[in-house]
Amino acid sequence: MTLTRASAMTTLTLQALNSASATEATQMLDGVYEHSPWIGAQALTQRPFRSLAHLKYSLVKVLEAAGLDAQKGLIRAHPELAGKAMQSQTLTAESTNEQSKAGLTQCTPDELARIVRLNAAYQAKFGFPFILAVRGARGNGLSKSVILATFERRLHNHPLFEQQECLRQIHRIAEIRLNDKFAATPSLGNEMWDWQEKLSAHTDPGYAVLGQLTVTYLTDAHRACAKDISALMDDCGFDEVNIDAVGNVVGRYLATSDKAQTLLTGSHYDTVRNGGKYDGRLGIFVPMACVRELKRQGKRLPFHIEVVGFSEEEGQRYKATFLGSGALIGQFDPAWLDQLDTDGITMRQAMQHAGLCVDDIPKIKRQAEDYLGFVEVHIEQGPVLNELNIPLGIVTSINGSVRYACEVIGTACHAGTTPMNRRSDAAAAVAELILFAEQRAAQDGDSVATVGQLLVPNGSTNVVPGRCHFTLDMRAPTNAQRDAMVNDILNKFKAICEHRQVRYTLEETMRAAAAPSDPAWQQRWEQAVDSLGVPLHRMPSGAGHDAMKLHEVMPQAMLFVRGENSGISHNPLESSTNDDMQLAVDAFTQLLNQLSAEF
Repeated sequence: MTLTRASAMTTLTLQALNSASATEATQMLDGVYEHSPWIGAQALTQRPFRSLAHLKYSLVKVLEAAGLDAQKGLIRAHPELAGKAMQSQTLTAESTNEQSKAGLTQCTPDELARIVRLNAAYQAKFGFPFILAVRGARGNGLSKSVILATFERRLHNHPLFEQQECLRQIHRIAEIRLNDKFAATPSLGNEMWDWQEKLSAHTDPGYAVLGQLTVTYLTDAHRACAKDISALMDDCGFDEVNIDAVGNVVGRYLATSDKAQTLLTGSHYDTVRNGGKYDGRLGIFVPMACVRELKRQGKRLPFHIEVVGFSEEEGQRYKATFLGSGALIGQFDPAWLDQLDTDGITMRQAMQHAGLCVDDIPKIKRQAEDYLGFVEVHIEQGPVLNELNIPLGIVTSINGSVRYACEVIGTACHAGTTPMNRRSDAAAAVAELILFAEQRAAQDGDSVATVGQLLVPNGSTNVVPGRCHFTLDMRAPTNAQRDAMVNDILNKFKAICEHRQVRYTLEETMRAAAAPSDPAWQQRWEQAVDSLGVPLHRMPSGAGHDAMKLHEVMPQAMLFVRGENSGISHNPLESSTNDDMQLAVDAFTQLLNQLSAEF
């Protein structure tokens, strides 16, 4: 049978695609990649496809293997946004639909003129058209203001980066087109998207007017978030919901037996200043969505599920990082209560204002023997999954870290009269150390070293720096790997200072042990992801997470979800797609099913 264009637009199934002839199957995938049926034709050699996610990744791999010329050809096969093809009505049906949903077919004259200028500037710099999945991460269309802001921002990218970003956008376009062909709606992913949008309406005073998301410990915005999460837990069907003595939001979905153990999960709902909507919060909403589906099905499991929205992980208002998860394992430091925020309010006063009882904090400590373990879903907060075009990642370990506050003391002297070989330049010593730290960390592949703060106090243009303050942050997947790197960098620091005839001070401000994933729990995540037809990618976590604290008393393992915009986090551009969030819920559901089968 030969499919016509009209019949190809009917709802497809994997069974039909897997069983069709090569010619028929290629026609079924017509229009997924703009004017490039060869991508679908080559991907069909990987049949049978186990899932829609498997098909999507097979298409990705074809383009990855095709080489630079083919990739550039695909980019150039796409029309400009609101460009000549749209004006002459020669867009493909798919492109017409997408640009229409984003409102690009109804631009004002000023908007159209701006887009024309941007298209010309982009073409002049990169030599190919600007590509953006204008239906966006939710699939229902970006606003024109977001499209224009993205256009402006990406004009500043490096050409090699921008070429890869165009390909990632093309894969997102293809994903949405495949969803349309297969009538596959990521309904739970859409709902989680909406939940996160609603929760992000709460932000600390002074940030809302700037359009920034900032939620710090026990502010009005923080307490409003706790209230919303509590209400949503009730709506999802949790049997018990409460806000504990440190502001953690706790929901319990009970097992078939009162004597059952508990699976603990969750993440934090506070944010950094001017942060993103998904850091932490995604790990609260994924298990909540799973519990809601269990409730709808009238299904109970042989273990309790406890979801915790941890109140404080970032340590932004007070120096009390991991306060919420630390309290659950009995590590709340009473000295924190006397800390002052920038407005002179102690933590004790903030807790009292929030209606929390300080005396009850010791009572929330969990007994490890009551728990099966802790699992956490988290947005990756990095570029790896995004660059690999893989939606989920298996965390092998949370990096151990150590931080130092440092000062180099040299001699401040006249920049014009002091010869280069007579200087004790504090800043130059630090500059040499920064370059060495960068090179040393790169030797390990997955170690990192960062000088995040750098200051020359009272520096002047015409004065050789006499002092330089800086921070040093070093992380690695194992304590041994971290300590080896730290030893090399600190020894080099000593040698640099001796050679340059400067002295230094070094204060260790934080040390956290690595938290390797429990092998059994990591394997459960791997089996869950594999069952979805998603490729397995194992990776360490460079960032700290609440799982690090729970790791001290019970087995833990994490699942990463790909982030958009190069995986950026702690930034307003932090984002994830409805499809990736749906896969996270599906993986969590599979993990619950596996665990149930073990009883």
